[in-house]
Amino acid sequence: RILTRPGNRVGGLLYGDRVERVIPAGGGRRHVLRLLNRMLSRPAPAGPVVTKLGDLLQTALRVVRRRSLVFVVSDFISAPGWEAPLALLAQRHEVLAVRLFDPLELEWPDLGLLLVQDAETGEQAWVDTHDGGFRQRFAAAAERREAELRSAFQKAGVDALELSTLDDVVDAIRRFADLRRQRLRGSAADNLPKHLGGR
Repeated sequence: RILTRPGNRVGGLLYGDRVERVIPAGGGRRHVLRLLNRMLSRPAPAGPVVTKLGDLLQTALRVVRRRSLVFVVSDFISAPGWEAPLALLAQRHEVLAVRLFDPLELEWPDLGLLLVQDAETGEQAWVDTHDGGFRQRFAAAAERREAELRSAFQKAGVDALELSTLDDVVDAIRRFADLRRQRLRGSAADNLPKHLGGR
């Protein structure tokens, strides 16, 4: 709703096990409520599915014609191959990757023996979180994945807003917007002649 206040138009692409729906850009309160309703009323997938974020990004490349601000909201746990279409999308549009994550994806506490299930494949396994070696290996693998994700965003030329499931979303978005404004002001100052305050 914040985005539509200055008269901007907002649309969406919804993805489950495939691109399920393309909602053309529109403006006004009614359109935003319709968009939110379609997001909230989506049926849950019938079974485990492997996310192919590349398919969503390829669709966005075809569908979003006018230069736009594009938010890619995902946990970015996906089949490989999404990095190149993300970079192409960033060449045509201003792209912000909104990455959602659970802190337990980064580090596990000692909770004893647990049955865990992969949300993408449905595969289950017993893990002993009491084992310090296991927790260290898990944290190291998570850190490698974090580094790969940051590198992919940087190579694609997109900013990333990382939101934990424990975060206050509104506060996080405000802080990110402030930092982004400061950075844009800084880059604008870099391009000014020195006598006008450039660096």
